Amino acid sequence: MLIVHKYGGTSVGSLERIESVATRVAKAKDQGNDLIVVVSAMSGETNKLIGYAEHFSQNPSKREMDMLLSSGERVTAALLAIALQEKGYDAIAMSGRQAGIKTDSTHTYARISSIDPTLMKNEIKAGKIIVVAGFQGINEDGSVTTLGRGGSDLSAVAIAGAMSADACEIYSDVDGIYTTDPRVEPKAKKMDFVSYDEMLELASLGAKVLQNRSVELAKKLKVKIVAKSSFSDAEGTVIGEEKKDMEAVLVSGIALDRNQARVTIREVADRPGIAAEIFTALADEQINVDMIIQNASSDGTTNLGFTVPQNEINRAKSVIEGFDHDIGSMDFDDSVCKVSVVGVGMKSHSGVAATAFTALAKENINIEMISTSEIKISMIIAEKYAELAVRTLHDVYKLDV
Repeated sequence: MLIVHKYGGTSVGSLERIESVATRVAKAKDQGNDLIVVVSAMSGETNKLIGYAEHFSQNPSKREMDMLLSSGERVTAALLAIALQEKGYDAIAMSGRQAGIKTDSTHTYARISSIDPTLMKNEIKAGKIIVVAGFQGINEDGSVTTLGRGGSDLSAVAIAGAMSADACEIYSDVDGIYTTDPRVEPKAKKMDFVSYDEMLELASLGAKVLQNRSVELAKKLKVKIVAKSSFSDAEGTVIGEEKKDMEAVLVSGIALDRNQARVTIREVADRPGIAAEIFTALADEQINVDMIIQNASSDGTTNLGFTVPQNEINRAKSVIEGFDHDIGSMDFDDSVCKVSVVGVGMKSHSGVAATAFTALAKENINIEMISTSEIKISMIIAEKYAELAVRTLHDVYKLDV
């Protein structure tokens, strides 16, 4: 079998942990597997490098930042290859360029355009363990690019797809995907299997185990992902294509996202194009708008509400204030959170939303905004009720059974 391993920053956070990773990789090799290992920078290394750059400039060149930040992963890759060699294994470290990863030219947030796996295939045929520096590639100009935060997950999935690997095992400090955050609900259970679509929703709604771009790519390339812990031998959670029997399970998990702020603008001039103008202005400032609600017009004006990440609330306020001639009043609230119910079973069951609304009402939790998709219901509530809401929903859908 050809297996791709990916180890995050906490898994390689010290020399001792790199040694432990080498032992785990060696064990997998001894079991007869061919291995490609994708690594992140050691935990804290990327922030340290950013700090170095900011010593000289508060607005450093993105091209030079890619050169700088990509070095963290190369250090880890080289160290792991050395550790494996000392254990008697034929290992070779590669940069993203050497692994054949080609990207577009968007520095600091590049997208993978293609992978030429020729060199990796040759090294695998030679019996070597390949250790690839994640998070990086090279553009058409030959410049180093990076893939954004969490980009090593993306590197691993892309390599697994290009190499037709049997599985892509993502190692972190948690041993799989849970029905909700165990720190909020101790009765949360680890799931054996999650569909790509469910994982996409959970990743985008606050679950931090996998980067959502990597899940999107895995679905496209049909790469089997296994989320595992580098600190235990637990089986982990498989992320793959939806199974026929999955609709029998009504809800798979509850997600909580505390990084939410609500914007409400009232008495907005009800004229064609006003919403487009507002949201275009927000987009031009790279402000990510999530949930949107617009009330029906009654007196020539309308009310509009939407959510943005908490750290973007001040920039959103500046943008909205630029429309004061078209707006009666505005309100900004960063004491909210988003709690979401996720499950492919929703597609074939009625009453899922009613169950959630009734359960929260019994706890006197007011729902301020609602957004739905085929397999998700998201609700904005006061942040002070976040953990109560998660436990209540986890219980009402019997996820601890």
